Amino acid sequence: MTQADRDRLVALKKAKKNLITQREAAGDLELSIRQVQRLLSGLKQRGDKAVVHGLRGRPSNRKIEEEIEREAVQILSAPVYEGFGPTLAAEYLGNKHGIEASKETVRQWMMRAKLWGGKKQQVKQVHTWRPRRSRFGELVQWDTSEHDWLEGRGERLYLIAMIDDATSRLLARFVRHDSTAENMRLLWSYVEKFGRPLTFYTDKASLFQTAGKRKRDEPGVEKDPVEMPPTQIGRALGELGITWIPAHSPQAKDYASYCTSFVHCVMTTPAAALFESLTPNAFRGGLMPGGS
Repeated sequence: MTQADRDRLVALKKAKKNLITQREAAGDLELSIRQVQRLLSGLKQRGDKAVVHGLRGRPSNRKIEEEIEREAVQILSAPVYEGFGPTLAAEYLGNKHGIEASKETVRQWMMRAKLWGGKKQQVKQVHTWRPRRSRFGELVQWDTSEHDWLEGRGERLYLIAMIDDATSRLLARFVRHDSTAENMRLLWSYVEKFGRPLTFYTDKASLFQTAGKRKRDEPGVEKDPVEMPPTQIGRALGELGITWIPAHSPQAKDYASYCTSFVHCVMTTPAAALFESLTPNAFRGGLMPGGS
């Protein structure tokens, strides 16, 4: 008898002694009143065993006979079925040998006969988010988003955005081209407005990192990459004493893209009327939704 059975027995005995009503017992046991009445009747006839299901500990009435299992295992042990998985084996048993069984039943038969080894469930590695920085200016995320911001009513624009990791303070600008010049203009605006941050966090775009070249002595053999000179933005960050951190994984890149996806959420349908009355140049001076 399990603990749940004992708890059920206590409630039924209280109802039997009229300490609680049958309706209250049904509520405690999450059963109907008719089920409680049936259990009370069984309690009079069979005693405490009434709370235990009659089939507990007994084989299922739907269990396939052991002779059929032995026959199926003997068939699957033949060399022609070597390497068959439970699904394919169940199909062949049904189509060719007239043994109808589910693939799960066949899998259990094959595992007991050592014809199939259960695969260990692989635990997916979870990429945990890093904690935010504690102070303004410690880390600024920098990203560009290409999107149909004007919803077909104008030229295609790029949104270059910088968002502080600690406070989510945002500075963004719409531009016609995602070029070095436009990114440098936004960098200058950010430094003028908020001062020099300690670190910028970006993707590995060619604006921030010169593509490395590799020398090859033989086909398929690689040497160490040749150190390339910094880009214009890389040189500017170096002269300003700002550290640049590239995103090395897809999860990290998605984290860096948060700055533009944040603006995606802010600029929803109500912004369409605004875009109809304003030109793209109206947004070139800077955009700060949600800033503090």
